[in-house]
Amino acid sequence: MQDTADGQCGPVALVTGAGRGIGRAVAEKLAAEGCRIVVNDLDPGPAQEVADGIVARGGRAVVCAGSVTGHDFPDRFVGAAVQAFGGVDIIVNNAGYTWNAYLGAMSDEQWDTLIEVHLTAPFRILRAAQPVIRAAVKAEQAAGVPVPCRKVVNVSSIVGTAGSASQANYSSAKAGLLGLTRTLAKEWGRYNVTVNAVAFGIITTRLTTAVGADSTTEVGGRPVTVGATESILSVLESGASAAPLGRAGTPEEAAGAVWLLCSPESSYVTGQVLECAGGLQSV
Repeated sequence: MQDTADGQCGPVALVTGAGRGIGRAVAEKLAAEGCRIVVNDLDPGPAQEVADGIVARGGRAVVCAGSVTGHDFPDRFVGAAVQAFGGVDIIVNNAGYTWNAYLGAMSDEQWDTLIEVHLTAPFRILRAAQPVIRAAVKAEQAAGVPVPCRKVVNVSSIVGTAGSASQANYSSAKAGLLGLTRTLAKEWGRYNVTVNAVAFGIITTRLTTAVGADSTTEVGGRPVTVGATESILSVLESGASAAPLGRAGTPEEAAGAVWLLCSPESSYVTGQVLECAGGLQSV
């Protein structure tokens, strides 16, 4: 972990999709625990708002806005961390959204887009980070200092462990992310990097609340409806009430689960999937 000019040397954490919802709560939680944050969001405004809030509370944060699927994004994202803070210690792959349809009506574009966002983008970000992490570890070993335990947390879903009707694209991508997690845990153990995933259940965010007037965003020049239709909302509400805890989770509770896998106390936990779903097994 690199010292900065002002003497701050907390872990450097990169969080995708951190302008709203779970990602925002994760960025704020990590900052509260002393991390320096690279805030990503598709929209620069929300990302800057999160970063400004962290700085106002005495933390350190910079913004790297843009789509995680952009060809140059992985290098920009990792480069922002290196330029601002000197390295990479924590990566949280959180960004994403849903685009539902039953299999017979699902287009190639729907399939390809969700796989790209939820599986290919994390793969490319982690690939871009590997040379930086490897170089840091070699430098630490050469200097005879302890190699810190760095962390990767990939955000999956119980839809990726159990499936969900009308979400073949999303569930396949989230299931694939678990395979990536377990494989990278085996590859990066030699760098003292733990790689884990959190599988969320129903968390109250824009994705799980009713479609409203501000529910449309633009991704790659295409309007995307962010929110739940009436039929999906009824399924989510039923699922939340069926959870042993009897309710949906909050973004702050979701962030707490991510922090468990980023904290020093989880330094001997790797290749695991933590379900944060209130006990709910499927929707």
